[in-house]
Amino acid sequence: MTLLTAGLGAAAPVAAQDTTAAAINRIDTIRPDAPALAAYGKQAIGVKTLSLSHAGQLDILKAKAGEPIPTYDRPLTVEVWYPAKAVAAKPGDGEYRGVFVRDGKIGVTLRGKAVRDAPPDAAAGPYPLLIVSHGYPGNRFLLSHLAENLASKGYVVASIDHTDSTYSDQAAFGSTLLNRPLDQLFVLGEMARLNTSDPSGTLKGMVNADLTGLIGYSMGGYGVVNTIGGGFTAASVGFPWGAPQGSLAVRQAGNPAYVASMDKRIKAAIAFAPWGWTRGFWDAAGLAGITTPVFFVAGSVDDVSGYAPGVRNIFEASVNAPRYLLTYENANHNAGAPMPPPLETWKPAPNLKFIPAEHYIDAVWDNVRMNNIAQHFATAFLGKYLKNDAGMDAYLDLVEKAKDGKFSAQEDGSFKADHTYWKGFAARTAAGLTLEHRKP
Repeated sequence: MTLLTAGLGAAAPVAAQDTTAAAINRIDTIRPDAPALAAYGKQAIGVKTLSLSHAGQLDILKAKAGEPIPTYDRPLTVEVWYPAKAVAAKPGDGEYRGVFVRDGKIGVTLRGKAVRDAPPDAAAGPYPLLIVSHGYPGNRFLLSHLAENLASKGYVVASIDHTDSTYSDQAAFGSTLLNRPLDQLFVLGEMARLNTSDPSGTLKGMVNADLTGLIGYSMGGYGVVNTIGGGFTAASVGFPWGAPQGSLAVRQAGNPAYVASMDKRIKAAIAFAPWGWTRGFWDAAGLAGITTPVFFVAGSVDDVSGYAPGVRNIFEASVNAPRYLLTYENANHNAGAPMPPPLETWKPAPNLKFIPAEHYIDAVWDNVRMNNIAQHFATAFLGKYLKNDAGMDAYLDLVEKAKDGKFSAQEDGSFKADHTYWKGFAARTAAGLTLEHRKP
């Protein structure tokens, strides 16, 4: 930190300054020890911002006891990454400017590979759709490392700014509880609409909403679990600190309207540290409603969503779904999902009681390392279930505990018959990981 600050302030050549700046706040770093499928794909990447409006939604922030909850047109900002045609490089490419970080005040510049409003590459389209849902609070860039990476592999990725739940507009928790699954389903519908009628033309013919995957972290994972069939308990509908006036009943297990809302276009889901089990939002009966293939990701010492009890219980109780659980041993709540902390978050923020970087980092695991592992497994899982790529099976059918695998190779690099180490991982690099698989 000290050396970097000194370097930026010194009278260095312009080229050196540019090189240094370009290395700050990167979301696209692939470590030398990253697993094989973490590498970016062959597609160039475009990115654009959508402003959507969901009409007639309950305005939880204006709810008053004894009065009907008013409705409003709920605004949603969505960042969309998509396969693009390669264009000549120009200054500013790959930059995301004015992105708010955890304190909700500081705007930073993130740097990746996507080109703003690049021409779409429809040649291999339409592409499977991925919808990304952040934590509470968070924003549409929190999982941008994963969004860019997957777009380069032939997906259209729509990441939502959940109103009342972002760094800059964090408000009543009841709004988050109710709106996460509703926002996810609405954005799915809007992306399908834009595939046929995008006024800008960028997304027209690009989106195959019939092959949709959901990706959520923490409260986004909570939303994902409910969206794919994990109905809420009756008790959670009545929590005095939850969604007001029983409004969460619309997503309650057994409610005919909830059952009817299951969207068959959703073919796969990834849930990082989904919140809710330890607070009574799910039980075995409700989670039995999940039939969509789902890949859970958790840290073994998660003290926000919990692990056991917590995410592990959700995994075990989703008995009617093909499911996986990737565990980062000794990781906490930030296992795999958040991008690396921007440089600006490493110093105190006046309105927070903690260093903002703590919102992103883990005490044991390096962010880029966690991100690369998540990118690898997301590529395998989504390739299997959204692209019907049988070649991905070998990256998922593994010895449960990586430490029990044997790395056994010839001098020429080919593997011996007794090689059982995790596919795609070099020797020693799967340390601290377990991957469990259950069938319906």
